[in-house]
Amino acid sequence: MSTERLPRVNQLIKKELSQIMLREADFPEGALVTLTRVETSANLIQVKAHISVMPQEMSQDVLKTLRGLVYELQQKLNGRLKMRPIPRIIFIEEEAVREAGRIEELLEKIKND
Repeated sequence: MSTERLPRVNQLIKKELSQIMLREADFPEGALVTLTRVETSANLIQVKAHISVMPQEMSQDVLKTLRGLVYELQQKLNGRLKMRPIPRIIFIEEEAVREAGRIEELLEKIKND
């Protein structure tokens, strides 16, 4: 597989999956959900979709919603992409955003003290 193919596949899946999630997923009230990045395995069997949720307290509810809709989201993605195999979607919470939020919280605490 060429070294250029995997980044292009990641970009395509991120674009299409973001659009599908925007239209199809019914997230809890007040949740802001962002698909930050996707990582497709080299053999194109699975894709890890990293999501960011604001506020952070709603992340587990959003992940539960997405995991419940994964079959429908997968079917929509299969219809949009002209590639085989279509990777299986696994939703993961973005850790970098969580860490950045924690650092921001600590800085705010220091500032107030």
